[in-house]
Amino acid sequence: MASHCPDYKEIYRFDHFTELWEHYGYGGDMQELRLQEFGRVKGITYLDHAGTTLFPESQIKGFYQDIARNIYGNPHSLNPSSKLTHDTVERVRYRILEHFNTSPEEYTVIFTAGSTAALRLVADSFPWSPPAAEEPGSSFCYLTDNHTSVVGIRGAAAKLGATTLPVLPQHVETRARDAPWATGGDVCHLFCYPAQSNFSGRKYPLSYVKGIQGGRLYPACDRQGQWMVLLDAASFVSCSSLDLQECPADFIPISFYKIFGFPTGLGALLVRNRAAVLLRKGYFGGGTAAAYLAEEDYFVPASNVSSRFEDGTISFLDIISLHHGFDSLYRITGSMFKIQMHTFGLARYTYIHLSSLLHCNKQPVAQIYCENDFQDPSRQGAIINFNLLNSHGSVVGYSLVDRLASLFNIHVRTGCFCNTGACQIFLGISDQNIKHNLEAGHVCGDNIDLVDGRPTGSVRVSFGYMTTFEDCQNFLSFVVNCFVDKPLRMHEERLTHLKTADSSPRSPTSERHNAPDLTPSFTSNLNGEEGVIKNGQIKDSQTLTNIFIYPIKSCAAFEVVTYIRPYECEWPLGNRGLQYDRTWMVVNENGVCLSQKREPRLCLIQPSISLASNMLHIQAPGMMSISMPLEDPLEMKTSQSKVCGDRVQTVDCGDEVASWFSGFLGKPCHLIRQSPESTRDMKKGLGQGMTSLSLVNEAQYLLINRASVALLQECISSSGLGTFDALQLIKRFRANLVISGACPFEEDDWSNLKIGEMLFQVACRCARCHMICIDPETGSRTQEPLKSLTDFKKGKVTFGVYLLQRSMECSSATFMLSVGNSVHPDMPSI
Repeated sequence: MASHCPDYKEIYRFDHFTELWEHYGYGGDMQELRLQEFGRVKGITYLDHAGTTLFPESQIKGFYQDIARNIYGNPHSLNPSSKLTHDTVERVRYRILEHFNTSPEEYTVIFTAGSTAALRLVADSFPWSPPAAEEPGSSFCYLTDNHTSVVGIRGAAAKLGATTLPVLPQHVETRARDAPWATGGDVCHLFCYPAQSNFSGRKYPLSYVKGIQGGRLYPACDRQGQWMVLLDAASFVSCSSLDLQECPADFIPISFYKIFGFPTGLGALLVRNRAAVLLRKGYFGGGTAAAYLAEEDYFVPASNVSSRFEDGTISFLDIISLHHGFDSLYRITGSMFKIQMHTFGLARYTYIHLSSLLHCNKQPVAQIYCENDFQDPSRQGAIINFNLLNSHGSVVGYSLVDRLASLFNIHVRTGCFCNTGACQIFLGISDQNIKHNLEAGHVCGDNIDLVDGRPTGSVRVSFGYMTTFEDCQNFLSFVVNCFVDKPLRMHEERLTHLKTADSSPRSPTSERHNAPDLTPSFTSNLNGEEGVIKNGQIKDSQTLTNIFIYPIKSCAAFEVVTYIRPYECEWPLGNRGLQYDRTWMVVNENGVCLSQKREPRLCLIQPSISLASNMLHIQAPGMMSISMPLEDPLEMKTSQSKVCGDRVQTVDCGDEVASWFSGFLGKPCHLIRQSPESTRDMKKGLGQGMTSLSLVNEAQYLLINRASVALLQECISSSGLGTFDALQLIKRFRANLVISGACPFEEDDWSNLKIGEMLFQVACRCARCHMICIDPETGSRTQEPLKSLTDFKKGKVTFGVYLLQRSMECSSATFMLSVGNSVHPDMPSI
């Protein structure tokens, strides 16, 4: 029977979980571990461990103490500090091999810039051979469920005459032969497969290594020659133990940040010594030569395999830090087996609950992409890949899921995860679809999640050794609160899988009900006759009602209300837009721009401008106000920063104001302003005439329509998730110009308009992110108005339009915009 669940977290509690899964944690208090080693993730649900896991504080402290008390010199020298480096690095090599249960007699560790660089090394040095009259050439074969960096080997192989064969996962065993070709010969073939799919978390049998090497499995059973195996272990080794005695692959690429979280930019290729002798190398760099001549083509490589392939000076300090990574990992967890069982238990719990969620009409909430039912940790890793569905069965775009997750400080990964083959298989995307999506503007890594209603990617959550039960509950509660049409129902039969290893499919027999239905119903009785709210003076149906400038990027707005007359307030324009709009910005100690996405409390900083006294005044709660001149003195320090990828010339505003901002935000930061000489143009080049930008993201002006605000206000009210007055919504959308238009969203279709005597071009619609969910009065995060806007606009989350000024030329005249100016859309092009 169905039962009510007032709180989703009560459906399955921690004590129940630990009763059924005894492998949670490492013998201590996980909350205490998180506090001591990972305190920086407080308030954050981090579920992108397949992207990179998190490093513990003890690892960094140990590394710092090491390099603070030792001098590590360049290992290519022979002095004592260099000898110390060499010996320490060699010890790290041994420790890596020990971690994978092998020895220097069997394998060599070649340090690289990451697993992709390790794969490139194999691609460039493998002994590919073209077909000859007597025998076929080399074959490069790979599972279609492989990372892009593996598939990319085919370019290098093809250049040297090798043939390429993509292999579907099921064909490895189904096409195996009882009487395979005899192995051996001069022609070398390479078969690549992942120990664990980075897309779905599926673990492929490690027995494939010997099966391919012995010619028993497809495609080795179809082609005579010497078969070698590249086992992509980058995803697998983050949470699982790899025993190279059991699966002696010839090449194993890894990245250490997947295991330890630090250092990044360091990986290794583990090469079986019997395979290393076959590798060919063209380029030779410093440290790789036993001898060579500058004036003659004479070169003898170093006899040591690692020295032969590590061009130049290795990243020796990063390598030394691996010592501390191993120390912390084993001290905290005890073993990779414990990590595997801990993470698998959490992934299994999350998978079963996610797959059990149903909308009020009994339609599933999620479509999960996997090959098993999360019952066996040897077949499934700690990765869940899925798309969310609405109550009609349509896919919710992954970009929306990602934006809303970010709003709740839940970190996930979206897209195709550099694994197009798996993405095509699970999402049913044909080769023609891929080409069509590209023509529609979708490229790998962008946020175009739906093309013609079909998903282009999915959502992935992945677990690490420091993931807690509360992380899983936070994620599941987020899905329920944001994407389930209430009342929530649960697939009771699936929930029983938590108590049994039986993975046979079941039919739904009963559901569980939850909270009252909060699904919004969007209707509007708006007649479009909205006038000016502020001052209550202007009644024109299309009028400029408010002017806002944002002197400091991401800080509060300064509304133009005090000049000339209260119903006709005006502000001067410059060649970058409204004068002093986004002229300043706050940066961290490394010069990186801070926005409300990273620092929501920026919205509490209230700048104001006095043109009469030529001063910028800044206030914030709990702080004494501070003021500074609008124009910087000539001796200010100059520097460079970036805004939306554009390099801009800036000047530092000094230590006093830096101390003020640092004190309020609780971290070192500076206030900088755009240099008057700095030029920055719109990327898209949509404007004719002036396109010079301040520190804005996209365009000179952002315009919104009060009629659109009123309609959205009604949508939010009907959803039952809160109420907003018009001014609250206007502040969240951070527009420069607010008009009282005749119809909601009519501005979306404008191409030109005239405000007063100024002509503008509409550049594009403004795509919205979760910044509009930050309350400008408190800095807290909410679901609205992004959720209602997304529902109303059917996933196309835009509100307002960007404008470029078109009629202003450099002259001594001062151009003004005034509250009360009439607005005339779709003026003819100039």
